[in-house]
Amino acid sequence: MYDSMRKDGKAKDKGPLFGVPILIKDNIATARPDQTYMNTTAGSFALVGSVPPEDATVAAKLKKASAIILGKANLSQWANYRSTNGTSSNGWSSRGGQTTAAYYPNQDPSGSSSGSGVASSVGLALATLGTETSGSILSPGQANNLCAIKPTVGLTSRYLVIPISENQDTIGPMARDCKTAAHILTAISGKDPNDPATLDAPFDKVPDYAAACSSSQGLKGARIGVPSSFITNTAANMVEIAAFNASFQTIRSLGASVQLETNFPDLAGYRNPNNTAIRSVQNPIDFIFNLKTYLDSLTFNPEGITDLEVLSEFTRNTPAEEYPDRNIGVWDNALSLNLTQESPEYLEAVALNKYLGSNATITGALDKFGLDALILPTSQSPGVAAIRGLPVVTVPLGFYPATQNITLNSKGTLVANGPNRPFGISFLGRPWSEEKLIQYACAFEAATQVRAKGPQPYFIPNINLADFV
Repeated sequence: MYDSMRKDGKAKDKGPLFGVPILIKDNIATARPDQTYMNTTAGSFALVGSVPPEDATVAAKLKKASAIILGKANLSQWANYRSTNGTSSNGWSSRGGQTTAAYYPNQDPSGSSSGSGVASSVGLALATLGTETSGSILSPGQANNLCAIKPTVGLTSRYLVIPISENQDTIGPMARDCKTAAHILTAISGKDPNDPATLDAPFDKVPDYAAACSSSQGLKGARIGVPSSFITNTAANMVEIAAFNASFQTIRSLGASVQLETNFPDLAGYRNPNNTAIRSVQNPIDFIFNLKTYLDSLTFNPEGITDLEVLSEFTRNTPAEEYPDRNIGVWDNALSLNLTQESPEYLEAVALNKYLGSNATITGALDKFGLDALILPTSQSPGVAAIRGLPVVTVPLGFYPATQNITLNSKGTLVANGPNRPFGISFLGRPWSEEKLIQYACAFEAATQVRAKGPQPYFIPNINLADFV
């Protein structure tokens, strides 16, 4: 019906995403009269049947644009903010089970927006929404050979999205091409009184981000920097680094300059273990208080999950949550800090993160060397951009060879690296520079066509909704 209406010119006034099927991560709230239709759970039985007061702002914006929200995508439970390293796995939740990526059997889907990445890659929807605190859009984006946009914190509203950190959380699109992702970003962006961070946006009208993809000359005249000393080069990632280094010539051939050694002004400070310990206080304290705010907003809370202490107890005593095999070490650490968002230790952490993610690193290098953007291998871009909430766009760059040796994740359950695993290149910039970053990423994507030319997913669904609905 939707396709025929578009063909007959009857969809012009129906909304920019009329009939477009989209899946959203299962931490983005949706309110329905029949709550059995679409739960919002963060992948846990603790929130099954819970009822939010209304749709999350980004979900409401999708509906206003006439998109069809098909359902929720599985995620790493609680957006990968539950277990300490080694005891759980990317893409697992008690409610959704284990998601795997589609380029090699049992492939690690990466990040916490794992279901969103896989669903978009294999065509279960035209595009998906993910959320990121540090890497949860970018990492599954590259692992699933996608264009993925991690927006500036505040470009997209976090209202009624199950949180980790008000300082780092953001919502962004994942799609098989940049222009599609850009259309989705325009639809979900904008100021929202329910999320004060969005009121800092330097514009009232959201840019048409897809228009940034209108020219193949998008990189012409751009000044692109490579913070060479930040990049880790090991035997394990040499394939990825070689492809990254080869990209410089491609970018230059598209009319941009590529300047090496545009290094971060205070890389030593960013990597200082004492600073790492200080700034690590921020997210655990945010999680305690931000989670309670979300839980307090629920109009129905069948398990009575009122705060992190109650959630911890539920998880310990519910066999389906697979405790203690998958521990709650992240939560135990948060509660053990015994701090509030007014504590001096917390305020110091927030201030240090803002400095180390901006003047000390990304924006410091952009300003010092007069650059428009930086590029990094996507595997190395999330953390430094996350702590100041800066935007990043990743696009496909290449694949590990068909002869690549298999390595497993730390739990020994998923293929962390293996034949045909995709990897990406990231464009990083100043706050609110999405339009420029998308322009660069689209030009690179159009010139390289990595997704189309490279290995294809070994598994593609061969049924449609109409086959069983």
